[in-house]
Amino acid sequence: MNYQLAEDFLNYLAVERGASAHTINAYGGDLRAYLTHLEGRGSDPLGAARDDVSTFVALLQAKGMAPSTVERKIAAVKSFHAFLVREGLTENHPTLDFALPKVPDRLPDVISIEDAQRFLSQPFPEGPVGYRDRAVLETLYGCGLRVSELTALDLGDVDVEGGFLRVLGKGDKERLAPVAGAAARALAAYLEHGRPYLRAKKASVRPDPSAVFVNVRGGRLTRQAVFGIVRDYGERVGLTLHPHTLRHSFATHMLQGGADLRALQDMLGHAGISTTQVYTHVDRTHVREECPTTPPRPRRRKPHQAASPTLHTDDPARES
Repeated sequence: MNYQLAEDFLNYLAVERGASAHTINAYGGDLRAYLTHLEGRGSDPLGAARDDVSTFVALLQAKGMAPSTVERKIAAVKSFHAFLVREGLTENHPTLDFALPKVPDRLPDVISIEDAQRFLSQPFPEGPVGYRDRAVLETLYGCGLRVSELTALDLGDVDVEGGFLRVLGKGDKERLAPVAGAAARALAAYLEHGRPYLRAKKASVRPDPSAVFVNVRGGRLTRQAVFGIVRDYGERVGLTLHPHTLRHSFATHMLQGGADLRALQDMLGHAGISTTQVYTHVDRTHVREECPTTPPRPRRRKPHQAASPTLHTDDPARES
């Protein structure tokens, strides 16, 4: 039935609109791709939702199609749905006032998977601070958290065995962020071997008993301290990094690993899928239905707490 609806539309274009054979062939190919997409999502043209169209756009963009090509394909889809409404076959019009997401002038900064591996496999200082710093970096990259989300984590928000973090995002919206692999191991090691030993040395700073990430005085780690940790470890391996670079890289590498765009939106805590679609312009690989829970990474050596030049020591001025 779905393909018959498309044939009826193409006949309408040819007979009543006088469309050329070239246009008919192009629209026919566009609609076949769209109908295949709908079938894969368990939908059909009469009941299609706006989200079905948005994910179709994301799929086209992820395949590296030129903006003009995407616009032509969506023009075919919009004309098709308008035809179905006009013929009285449905009142559903998912493409009414639908606008293509614009490619931002400046795409997010990301690092390669190899650079991420090099950054995270470098030696960390021995002791509690080293465990903490590794956990901070692995959690930022492995879970795609914002800095404010990381620093706001309380002990009750962490379930390493269950594989999730309860995160409070923008607009006080709560979500569950998967934590697995290297991030889960680093977080578990920090909670056992690092955090219990980061205590207030003087009464000038009150320890925070609920904070997951604390500084050398036992207080909750600040956003500024996290910026410094990311920057300093990045410089050690020749990278200029910002905490949000790790979040952008998480999103891009997840797409490279085959993550579904909608699942990635949930992981990142984006209010709308158009924000997540930005990463389809960074990564031009195919978006599959399966969704990994961690970014793909080359095989790495077993993590270790090796001695190295000390970073973020008990310098009260840094309070990290």
